Amino acid sequence: MLSRVSRHWFSTASSHPWLFVGLGNPGEKYQGTRHNVGFEMIDACAKSLGISVDTVHCKALFGQGYVGDIPIFLAKPQTYMNLSGESTGPLAAYYKMPLNRVVVFFDDMNLPCGVLRLQHKGGHEGHNGMKSVIYHFRGNREFARLRIGIGKPPGQMDPKAFLLQKFNVGAREREPSTKWWPASQNNQALRRKLFTEFSMIDSALQEGSEALKLLISKGLTESARCFNREQKYKHLRLQTLQV
Repeated sequence: MLSRVSRHWFSTASSHPWLFVGLGNPGEKYQGTRHNVGFEMIDACAKSLGISVDTVHCKALFGQGYVGDIPIFLAKPQTYMNLSGESTGPLAAYYKMPLNRVVVFFDDMNLPCGVLRLQHKGGHEGHNGMKSVIYHFRGNREFARLRIGIGKPPGQMDPKAFLLQKFNVGAREREPSTKWWPASQNNQALRRKLFTEFSMIDSALQEGSEALKLLISKGLTESARCFNREQKYKHLRLQTLQV
């Protein structure tokens, strides 16, 4: 449903709004892939906050609601990943959002699967969607981001194929297919590892939505300090399990 969302909706609010943007690719072909965990995080937050993300605004699926008296905007750009800034930039401009009230969710191969990082600012981490967002923010990197760890490809698997691998509900409920693994990697240990990773993503989505509730109530600095400390311990536990 196409909708022109009025700025008057939050202009009388007593608190400044937050804009949360999850990066991904539109269409059934990409649903549930590793590269779309930013979309999945938005969906998890929408469900947790009771917000429907079902209108179209600034080339994004869009939803709005309140947490207490704080206006919340949720968006999933429909421009395809590499052009995410074409939606995110205009959204922030339309609502005259200061960038310190914008949080972008994206997948990150530099973090272990299921580990999250909430940061005040940073670079693009080699992520094409983030490159586009930064470009459309005129090079300004002073916006928060929630990095969602998806881990690195196993063996010699092509990173692009890894990113576009389905990460859907069905795959999480059963042992994943091994048809794409090199023969030398097709073993029980790797199967168990990947099956565990599927459930870790589900846990990360729950943890991320809870972290954003904390962010809304406590602010970015305090929520990032508490949340990242917990995620650091989680990272250390994972390293211990892998030894």
